[in-house]
Amino acid sequence: MQVINELESEVRSYCRCWPVTFTRASGHTLYDSKGNEYLDFFAGAGALNYGHNDPEMKRKLVEYLMEDGIVHSLDMATVAKETFLNTFNEVILKPRQMSYKMMFPGPTGTNAVEAALKLARKVTGRGRVISFTNAFHGMTLGSLSVSGNATKRKGAGVMIGSGVPMPYDGYLGDKVDTIEYLDRFLTDSGSGMDAPAAIITETVQAEGGLRAASTGWLQRLQELCHRHGILHIVDDIQAGCGRTGTFFSFEDAGIKPDIVCLSKSLSGFGLPLALVLIRPELDVWNPGEHNGTFRGHNPAFVTATEALRRWETPELAGQIEAKAATVDTALRAMANEYPELKAQVRGRGLVKGLALRNPKIAPKVREAAFERNLILETSGPRGEVVKLLPPLTIDPDALERGLEIIEESLLAVLDSRVPARASA
Repeated sequence: MQVINELESEVRSYCRCWPVTFTRASGHTLYDSKGNEYLDFFAGAGALNYGHNDPEMKRKLVEYLMEDGIVHSLDMATVAKETFLNTFNEVILKPRQMSYKMMFPGPTGTNAVEAALKLARKVTGRGRVISFTNAFHGMTLGSLSVSGNATKRKGAGVMIGSGVPMPYDGYLGDKVDTIEYLDRFLTDSGSGMDAPAAIITETVQAEGGLRAASTGWLQRLQELCHRHGILHIVDDIQAGCGRTGTFFSFEDAGIKPDIVCLSKSLSGFGLPLALVLIRPELDVWNPGEHNGTFRGHNPAFVTATEALRRWETPELAGQIEAKAATVDTALRAMANEYPELKAQVRGRGLVKGLALRNPKIAPKVREAAFERNLILETSGPRGEVVKLLPPLTIDPDALERGLEIIEESLLAVLDSRVPARASA
């Protein structure tokens, strides 16, 4: 850690939360330089839905590299890319009766969002984009313009325009219909709102406090977009790739967005890969009009193709559903057991957590969990949510153990009487 502290920029964050040097990882377990084991309920901020170093993905990747497979190719044709495109179409799109063109915008989620915003403006000829309160879409300027977190927006160092924030589902309370509210702004010529190019939303605001939109709200949002001639963009970067139980987080709502942004666990192995799905009639790009040096990351295509094999049958989705039920039951029990926390269970699938009335408690719970060898993160505009993001493939026994540690950590913060679990 001394080298990190001396040479790396002050912008670093996660190594401050977990001040050890990690050396290796497997499945749901991380190991530090002193041999201690840590149960991982963070999963690379959602980039490791299948855990660390999945054996089959690793085998495919090593074989590809040892055969001198193409690593870097920009957007040239390669066997690895062709195989991924065909597999994604056959395993994911066709069974869901979806027809999208696929665009590789660059290596990260914010690249996907930037490309989606740029395309929406090109298609419609309009500049404004509507986003939602507490949204998070990335750290580049375009993505920040449609994000809600004040601290992250301030980091831009310049005024951020073009984004118009509107209240998310439930933001104004249960009695206020925020779709009706938005519709009024769009239909009233005196509202001051210009017709936007697109509306961008997350079905679950993973970074924004684990707020989950209802199925009805998402359906009505898409209907509103169609009625007003607005493109509907879904940012499925963290909530997608199975995190909520289905491959796309919006499947249960039965909607088909105009544009979908994917990244994080798309590669399955933690390798950088982002994808923008575009309705074919919206694919109006000119060749090279949007590009990037690392948009053709073939090792990621290799592991992503193997990751997609897990979705050829409904087995994984069933396992996620069972584990999500376990998490939900445990969190609701904690909320009921400790009413002084005034805790609310939020999220969907295996992105869930406890929103605590006092924003000072969640970071202390994270610290207490780390002392008990559990890697756990917080979420929300004030860091008020204890956020669970375990690998989708975590063993049921390990999941139960992690939930027990969270309860121990809550107790430790409340009365400091529960001793920390000894390091392995």
